[in-house]
Amino acid sequence: MNPEKAFIAVVIMALVTYIPRALPILVFRREIKSTYIRSFLRYVPYAVLGALTFPDIFYSTGKLITAVCGTLVALLLAYREKSLVVVALGAIITVYVTGLFL
Repeated sequence: MNPEKAFIAVVIMALVTYIPRALPILVFRREIKSTYIRSFLRYVPYAVLGALTFPDIFYSTGKLITAVCGTLVALLLAYREKSLVVVALGAIITVYVTGLFL
């Protein structure tokens, strides 16, 4: 790829990533007072993160059963309000141990 095309590609990518960040600032200049919209916007990042990562959990290990076991342990530890490190290590150890036996 020649340098001119690479530069144009970088500029286009910069615009594509900048527009979604700048557009809300331009559209919503005043504070949002609707409690429904504020509560909705408060949960959007968590929902998007879950939608992006959750399906990949089941394909990450190569075996569905190890992924399901790791997910169940992670959900159980998170439900018991353990720290993120404990949840991650518990899931990793569970996947490793179930992978050894299956």
